[in-house]
Amino acid sequence: MNVHIGTSGWSYDHWQGVLYPYGVAPWQRLGYYVQQFQTVELNSSFYKWPTLAAFKSWQRRLPQGFLLSVKAPRGLTHAKCLYAPEQWINRIKMCWHELGDKRAILLVQLSPNFAPDYKRLQYFLQLVPDWVRITVEFRHPAWHVEATFRLLEQYGAAYCIMSGAHLPCILRATAPFVYVRMHGPDRQHLYGGSYSDNDLHWWKSRIKEWQAQGKEVYVYFNNDGGGNAVRNAATLQRMVG
Repeated sequence: MNVHIGTSGWSYDHWQGVLYPYGVAPWQRLGYYVQQFQTVELNSSFYKWPTLAAFKSWQRRLPQGFLLSVKAPRGLTHAKCLYAPEQWINRIKMCWHELGDKRAILLVQLSPNFAPDYKRLQYFLQLVPDWVRITVEFRHPAWHVEATFRLLEQYGAAYCIMSGAHLPCILRATAPFVYVRMHGPDRQHLYGGSYSDNDLHWWKSRIKEWQAQGKEVYVYFNNDGGGNAVRNAATLQRMVG
């Protein structure tokens, strides 16, 4: 089964000299990114959901075999906490259709203020069509229990495995694929620090275990500061082979 390793986002000023040369225009950065990685997690969609034309453009511009994961909008996940999701799901479906063979996983990151509401989560999962594969990242601590895992398994949704400061790292696979977000090893701050080679070797072993179970694996590094995400993703990519 395939392993897909990349970063959360691709356009950062502080990645100049790390991923792309100094002075490169922002619109040119994706071209450098796809030379090194074959997948990326789009995070800007959380703040402003892209237009249908943008998804059509990515379908054309991204190389064959490249996979784009996309973070769901905060209007759905934080403002409404999945309440009355129909309008957002319809909009997402239209865009996901245009992405075609470049689509990977829809990341649904829930608000840390959203305490468990299983009826609401189930209603949302019921409305998501099978051809939209999703992972759910839970930030409220009360969600990390067996009842949550069972519900996700029922609908083939992946429990998002997290690595980062003060976030529980629970290695639970609830779908045919595994989704991991590497938020950085800094014990005090999210998105900070660089993973050591020992850390990455540990994650390589976990990836091999999931592969042995027949799982497809997606890993995205979100510790963008100083270009750490680029270096860590490239190192893990070499380790996994």
